[in-house]
Amino acid sequence: MAKRKEQSTNMLNEQCLLDGSDLTYAVCKIGGRWKLLILCNLKGGKLRFGEIRKLIPGISERMLTLQLRELEKDGMVKRTVYAEVPPRVDYELTEIAQELIPVWATLDKWGARHKALMK
Repeated sequence: MAKRKEQSTNMLNEQCLLDGSDLTYAVCKIGGRWKLLILCNLKGGKLRFGEIRKLIPGISERMLTLQLRELEKDGMVKRTVYAEVPPRVDYELTEIAQELIPVWATLDKWGARHKALMK
């Protein structure tokens, strides 16, 4: 993956969002199509890459890799590599990500109500 230029519009926009309100910061950390799905699937405990991929139909290996790297960089996911042959890697929620579980439950209830109203 190519590095972004420090003064690129994309980089400046991201910095503006991150410097904004706390809510904006939080949404940037878990926003997007896949991050919340990945985090929700990890709430039951450790999973391997292939297990996560099976639980999220439609996500490519590349996108899952990129999203897991971002989540790890942001302190939401812990990646554990075992010195085995073949190599084994587990992913799990960090303590700070586990604090979001009640928020996901509330969003899930809201989504169910909203979806029912829109039918």
